[in-house]
Amino acid sequence: MKKIVLAVVILIHVTAISQQKDSTSTFKKRVLENTEVDFLLSYYKQDGVHSAVGGGLGSEKLTDIASNIVVAVPLNADDILTFDVGVSAYTSASSSNINPFNSNKNSSSTSSGASGQSTTTTTENAGPYGTPWFASSGASGSDQLASITANYSHNSNDRNTIWNADVSFSNEYDYTSIGFGGGFTKLFNQKNTEISFKANAYLDQWRPIYPTELHEYALNGANFQNQGYLNGVTILDQDGNKSTDYLPASFSEYSKVNRNSYSASISFSQILTKKIQMSIFMDLLKQEGLLATPYQRVYFADKPNYYIGLPQYIPVYGTAANEGVYHLADDNEHLPSTRFKVPIGARVNFYINEYVVAKTYYRYYQDNWGIQAHTASIELPIKLNAKFTIAPLYRYYTQTASDYFAGYKEHLSTEEFYTSDYDLSQFNSNQYGFGLTYTDIFAQAKIFILGMKSIDLRLNHYQRSDGLSANIASLGFKFEIE
Repeated sequence: MKKIVLAVVILIHVTAISQQKDSTSTFKKRVLENTEVDFLLSYYKQDGVHSAVGGGLGSEKLTDIASNIVVAVPLNADDILTFDVGVSAYTSASSSNINPFNSNKNSSSTSSGASGQSTTTTTENAGPYGTPWFASSGASGSDQLASITANYSHNSNDRNTIWNADVSFSNEYDYTSIGFGGGFTKLFNQKNTEISFKANAYLDQWRPIYPTELHEYALNGANFQNQGYLNGVTILDQDGNKSTDYLPASFSEYSKVNRNSYSASISFSQILTKKIQMSIFMDLLKQEGLLATPYQRVYFADKPNYYIGLPQYIPVYGTAANEGVYHLADDNEHLPSTRFKVPIGARVNFYINEYVVAKTYYRYYQDNWGIQAHTASIELPIKLNAKFTIAPLYRYYTQTASDYFAGYKEHLSTEEFYTSDYDLSQFNSNQYGFGLTYTDIFAQAKIFILGMKSIDLRLNHYQRSDGLSANIASLGFKFEIE
């Protein structure tokens, strides 16, 4: 794989050299002197107790490893072509419970308890079992995302006008996205003033995956308990007794599977003094189509409860002590087919002295689903010496709940729209972190034909008031090909 990547980088570089030979011989400072290559790696791990797949209850354990290669090629003095190729892979306890049922055809059941040790329980209820608190053995517990973006930018002779265009493609197991867009930047007042416009469109397509019990109902109708996956499987009522009354009649498959997103943004940047630079921005975003996630369950307060699994765990269903029973969904989430988002924000950077810069940020957000949010952050890059910079970071976020959100078993079946995804709930969060950057503008360190310009390490801890916590680590290397 490394040889392939290196070959691609060399090929792009050779192409750039051939382009450069055709450029004008008149001296002009180049926008980008040499081909630059960025290698980016990130690791993300989270845990929480409000799984959206479990209807607002259950493990949110997730790990994600992502890598990107970004190659910026100077085609000539004015034009740059950039490719960004990314691959990520995740494992998720929550997503694995799209099908939460582990196979158990004997009279005893083995499951992994909170201690991580196997426990065996004898029961008259032979059949599959599951729990929202641990990952099932289903294939949906992991997935991969691949993406590629190509961007072309052109700078005018005086470097006061820049325009760019981009196209993108990404794909994972149940979702595909195609995007395109462009932007325009104008600099005034001896480059002390800058105004930018940007617009993008993403045309996406779901391949809906539904929770197992809802999928079986859609496939086999009212007789679904006697056919397909649920044939011969014991369904329990709230008291742990066998029942044939479970019927998720509210559920129907989505008629639309597309999701289109359109955005337009404007930003204004101004150098106010020798030590202060500020910028303001506003975005307008519209989404339309299938905006709900097909495999996220919802449970109604006005409907009886039905389960598959081991009846002794029903009384402790809402705790991690539940090692073997799963609540069957009443429906999956339903949300409006349009959404408008308007973020407005500002950045102000203060040059304190030759060693310290204060970078501040604020954003206000509002949408027509009832969410209002505020984000504020501060970063303090501190220059330790000519090559090393450390940057502590703090970020605060707070939002109100969506009009369509309610927790586990808090919705009513008479509602038109409903979700138990805690990303749409009321919460606040704190993020703490720091970055460490090594910079060598002369790229003296060499790896084959690559001269290393910088290394950037960032570590962050994220904590949300609803119990979700995460740790994020990223590592970036910037090289240039001379």
